[in-house]
Amino acid sequence: MVFTTAKNSYLNDENGVRYIDFLCGAGAINYGHNNEHAKRAVLEYMSTDSILMSLDLHSTSKRAFIDAFQSIILEPRGYSYRMQFTSPTGTSVVESSIKLARKVTGRQNVIAFTNAYHGMSGVSLSLTGNRYHRQSISYGSVTRLPYDRYVDGLDSAELLRQYLRDPSSGVDHPAAVILESIQGEGGLNVASVEWMRKLRDITQEYGIPLIFDEVQAGCGRSGRFFSFERAGIEPDMVCLSKSIGGLGLPMAVLLIKSELDKWRPGEDNGTFRGNNLAFVAATEVLQRYWRDDAFQKALGEKETILRDGLADIAKRYPQKIKGVRGIGLMQGLEFHSGDDTSATIAECFAHKLVVESCGAYDQVLKIMPALTIEPEVLRDGIAIIAKACHRLFADSRADADIGAVAATV
Repeated sequence: MVFTTAKNSYLNDENGVRYIDFLCGAGAINYGHNNEHAKRAVLEYMSTDSILMSLDLHSTSKRAFIDAFQSIILEPRGYSYRMQFTSPTGTSVVESSIKLARKVTGRQNVIAFTNAYHGMSGVSLSLTGNRYHRQSISYGSVTRLPYDRYVDGLDSAELLRQYLRDPSSGVDHPAAVILESIQGEGGLNVASVEWMRKLRDITQEYGIPLIFDEVQAGCGRSGRFFSFERAGIEPDMVCLSKSIGGLGLPMAVLLIKSELDKWRPGEDNGTFRGNNLAFVAATEVLQRYWRDDAFQKALGEKETILRDGLADIAKRYPQKIKGVRGIGLMQGLEFHSGDDTSATIAECFAHKLVVESCGAYDQVLKIMPALTIEPEVLRDGIAIIAKACHRLFADSRADADIGAVAATV
């Protein structure tokens, strides 16, 4: 399949066939394809021969983004961060965060978690949980702990506290603890508020930088701009990429508490840290969608539509589907078998819906529509999933009236 054009929540192939997009660049296009507001701002900027490539030099577009991010996102939430523009990918910003934590603390060990995904390069790959991706190359010590509720009855935050308290635990005092509050590639696992707060307390008690990887779950994907906001905590560092670029343009930002900003000039550098087109698009979507709570309220309404629709599908096919996972517009269906997930993805694609899988066994159908998707288009996409499951899994005992399924979503 070769795609040619895209607009809002639709992809069009070279034969003119239209698909609903529930993938959205794996969360890089939160505001839809060719978002009209961001695109217009970028085209106007380019028409004046404004600077496009500026390394780490200051530019008007960079200043405008910093001002917008501070006034619209950070200050209303009471957050105080310095902003570092790293090389423009998610894995790059994670690499920078760990590099800085190791520099500041003088320690090497990093606490990461089961099912984590932090990128595909060097240090970030060593933090990623899935052994399919990892290689037998060492990029410093990593201690992997169970994610929240990974093991029934085990509080891994308390396990970390005991490791740190016990001088014979064998776990070196870490340079950082890094986590996703919603594990996207790991299977849409959602950390509880209580667990995140406990981790914050423990890391503060023992002087350990706490890093949140918001590359996929940030920028509104969870229903709030930052996915950790629901816990009422303030991490020491925050990694942003993907949709921070506004139109899917490459960009990454590391938010750093001021007391940790120990970089020497040029110590952590890269050629493409100054993507001015991304600054322009990012500024536009911040001003357009995040100045008041209307957009976030609309996200809550769409979250309910998605959860109710998926819950109805799961209820109809319990022999195939365990249940609904995730929050916000980052939800999915967990199947008992990854083969059933793959079959559902293929059936959805045949009926013009693009969707992907995640999880250790690819057992979760992962749904990440544009945050700007119209409710009726969202319902149309859910209806395609419902019909796909009906075609694949319905039997004489199942509800054969697929019209009723579509009507419920």
